[in-house]
Amino acid sequence: MNILKQKIIEKINEEGPINFETFMDMALYYPELGYYSSPGKKIGKEGDFYTSPHLHPIFGAMLARQFLEMWLSIGKPSDFSVIEMGAGAGYLCKDIHDYLKRPSSNEELNNNKSVFLNSFRYVIVEPFSHFKEKQIKLLGDLKKNITWITSTDKLAKNIKGCFFSNELFDALPVHIIEMKKEFREIFVNYNGKKFVEEMANLSSEDIAHYIEQYLPDVQQGYRTEINLKAKECLKNMSAVLSNGFIFTIDYGYSNREYYSEERSQGTLLCYHKHQFHENPYQNIGKQDITAHVNFSSLKRWGDEQGLITTGYCPQGTYLTASGIDEVIVELYADSPDYLSEISRIKGLIMPHGMGESHSVMIQYKGKGLPDLRGFSMRNLAINL
Repeated sequence: MNILKQKIIEKINEEGPINFETFMDMALYYPELGYYSSPGKKIGKEGDFYTSPHLHPIFGAMLARQFLEMWLSIGKPSDFSVIEMGAGAGYLCKDIHDYLKRPSSNEELNNNKSVFLNSFRYVIVEPFSHFKEKQIKLLGDLKKNITWITSTDKLAKNIKGCFFSNELFDALPVHIIEMKKEFREIFVNYNGKKFVEEMANLSSEDIAHYIEQYLPDVQQGYRTEINLKAKECLKNMSAVLSNGFIFTIDYGYSNREYYSEERSQGTLLCYHKHQFHENPYQNIGKQDITAHVNFSSLKRWGDEQGLITTGYCPQGTYLTASGIDEVIVELYADSPDYLSEISRIKGLIMPHGMGESHSVMIQYKGKGLPDLRGFSMRNLAINL
């Protein structure tokens, strides 16, 4: 018997139909049973999907260089916090530290790395103990340099530094709405044999307000998602940040692209053993459920929190502009596996891979507006 499925059925029997956000939250995060909260959760070759750190460690090296640039841009503070929001198996954390500790032939880079290493504090926000255990095992001796907390409310205020996430917002539970003369919300019921969808009035004024702000006029039957959890998450990060950045890498679109006619059935997808489909009501607790990110909403919500959007562009463009070619030469020019390394790295930057499917956004709080190299080739923030 699927225990989590039974828990959801019991909730429906007790309370009546639940909105899809509640269903998705339980399917992904119910304690010990949800897709992310259960101890058996795996990512990568043995799991259900890959992320950029699984493709190549150079991704972590590029992030390390970005943090270094951020630190330099705000005046080399002696206390610079790098806060990773959900670290998965810990690959990014390891690759970032490995690059910063690796000697370089560039004397200026070496000097900056040395001072930076004495200035920065690495924090992982990880609510799940099984992920923390995997991270500790992978990081080995590096763990003494890491602080783990379970949520952002454990952080002190007035942080200088950077919050960053890789595929965080797309995993937050979403509301689903559909146009039937007016927008109605999707609720989940159980008919004794299977989960079924029902339409009802919107469950909150926040959804109605979001529709007013972001949704264009659409045809009958138009179905899409609304991610209000992202606003809460962004607000929590901004609340403790006094000077620094929020660095987001994720699947997503601008508002115009997200709510275009061609996406009349939304972006919700499920991943199970590296196969994707559109049925969230099977494999309960055993499959990932995601929805693309509306980067325009992140920008607007950031504006409300005093954040300035420094830049936004596809991941491939960002990595290229940031100098990934220089890092390839630095790390692999003398490697006998050079061609093999290049082949894997292409998945991070080419349009048919994560180079186009993922986007990068950096928001800033502080005086002035740092000019970051990653957006020197293409900055689409003005289109959000």
